[in-house]
Order: sequence, then C-alpha cells, then structure tokens
Amino acid sequence: MKNIPIYLFCLIMLTSATWQTDFTKAQTEAAAQHKYILLKFSGSDWCIPCIKMEKKIFDQEAFENFAKDKLVLVNADFPQQKKNKPAKEVQDQNDMLAEKYNKEGSFPLTLLLDSEGKVLKTWKGYKDGTPEEFVSQIKAAINE
Repeated sequence: MKNIPIYLFCLIMLTSATWQTDFTKAQTEAAAQHKYILLKFSGSDWCIPCIKMEKKIFDQEAFENFAKDKLVLVNADFPQQKKNKPAKEVQDQNDMLAEKYNKEGSFPLTLLLDSEGKVLKTWKGYKDGTPEEFVSQIKAAINE
C-alpha cells in the first residue's frame, strides 16, 4: 500500500506534458522526433490570464495527450516574485526569446513553431475555450 502513492506519482509524471526551458534542446528534439514546438510566454505568478490558460488548457488531459505525440513544449516564464525567478541562464534565454518572438511583451502569448523556429500560428492573450478547441487550432495550423 505504501507504493501506491509513488506509483500514481510516476504515472502522472509519465502522462503529463513536460514544459522545457531550453529552447535549443527543444529545437533539436523537435527535429529528431518530427514534432512542432509550442512556445508559451507566461507570467506564472502574476498574469491571471496566463494562470487561467494553464489550468483550463495546458493542464487538461485532451491537450496533454495531443502534446506528448506532436509537440515539444517550451515555457518562457517571466515571474515577478524573487522566489520564482529562474536561473540566470534560463532568464537570459527567455529574454532572447522575447526579443525574437514577443517584442510587444504580450502575456500570455503562445506560438506554434516548426523545428527551425518559424512561426506557424500565434495565440495572443487567453480566450475562454476548451482544450479540444485549442488542439483543433494546432492541428489546423500544422495541416496548412
């Protein structure tokens, strides 16, 4: 019985989508596995629409099931609280990504990219919708 919580934790970790912070590694992985990159700009501890999008879209099974087979997920997070700040190298990379993909400083901003970093689709802000609708939009962009 003691092993059940560990088993459930491992099962959750295996089935849940994993957001990376290393964009270069994500590009290499996307190219090798013939996947697309979903890059999100978020303010995890201050941006209410970012938090809603996380809970209502990215944390949902329909999105996670699609993402694990088709996407490499990258999170460029810009938290405000000192305790949530990423390591300097991650922050430097996030700043570089913002300079390239998010010059306006929009939050949330989600981009679908190919493995070369070419933008295929952009979602600016968060609009209420289902994870299934979001996945359909990704599929449509991939098939265009």
